[in-house]
Amino acid sequence: MNIGIVGLGLIGGSAAKAYKEQEGNKVYAFDTDKTVFGYAKISGAVDGILDKESLKLCDCVLIALYPKDAIEYLKKTAPDIKKETIVIDLCGVKRSVCEECFPLADQYGFTFVGGHPMAGTQNSGFKASRASLFAGASMLLVPPRRDDIRLLDRIKKILAPLGFGKFVVTTPELHDEMIAYTSQLAHVVSSAYAMNPAAQNHKGYSAGSYKDLTRVAKLNVAMWTELFMANRDNLAMHLEQLIAALEEYKTALSEGNEAKIAELLEKGRAAKQEAES
Repeated sequence: MNIGIVGLGLIGGSAAKAYKEQEGNKVYAFDTDKTVFGYAKISGAVDGILDKESLKLCDCVLIALYPKDAIEYLKKTAPDIKKETIVIDLCGVKRSVCEECFPLADQYGFTFVGGHPMAGTQNSGFKASRASLFAGASMLLVPPRRDDIRLLDRIKKILAPLGFGKFVVTTPELHDEMIAYTSQLAHVVSSAYAMNPAAQNHKGYSAGSYKDLTRVAKLNVAMWTELFMANRDNLAMHLEQLIAALEEYKTALSEGNEAKIAELLEKGRAAKQEAES
C-alpha cells in the first residue's frame, strides 16, 4: 500500500513506523518541521515527502494534526486527492472536523472517514512514537454512511498494519459526548489535582494512586486547549456532574456523616463494577 501521513507527532509517527514494519508498504509524509521529517526519513519511518504528486499515489491518507489544522490541510489539498483514496483524520473531536470534511469529500469525489485511535501516552512528538502504540487498542470510526459494509471492510484492511484490537462505528455527536467523559474530563481532573499545593511535597508520600491520577497532567497544552474548546458543551456537562458528586462528598465530610460517605463509596464501587461487567 501507499500511505500518506500528515503530521509526524506521536500518532502520525507511530502510524508511519507501524506501516514500515510490514514489507511492501510505502509511506509518504509531511510535517511542517523539516527537522522532524528529516529524522523520520533517516530512521526509515518514511520513504518520501507527501506532496502534490505523491498524494496522487496514496491509497489512504491519515491526517494526524490538530482539528483546525486538519481541516485547513484538507481544504488546500482536496483537489489533488484521487477519487479512490480514503482520507481518515485522527483528531480527538469529530463534530467540527466531520462538518467541514464530509462536504469536501463529496465535492471532490474521494472518501473521508472520521477516525480517533484510543491510544496515546503523556509524551508527545516523533521521538515518543512507536510502532506498537495502537496494538490491541480501539479505533473509533465515523464513516459518511454507517451501513456501508464494503467501505468498513476496506478501512479495516488498510488499517490492519496498525494492529487495532477493535473497531467502533459511531456518529460525530456520540463520539464527542463519550470522549468528553472518557478522555477530556480525565485530563481536566488530572490537571486540577496536580495544581494542589500538596503536590509539591508528594515525594515519599505517593504511590500508584497519585501517579495514575497525575499522569496525564503532563499534557500538550495547545492541543488539549483546542480539543476542550471544540467540545466545550459536552465537557462542561460532564464536569457539572462530577462537581455535583464531589459536593456530596464534601457535605458528608463537613457534617461528619459516616453513613453517607459509606453510601457514596458503595455507589461508586458498584458503578465501576457494572461498567466493567
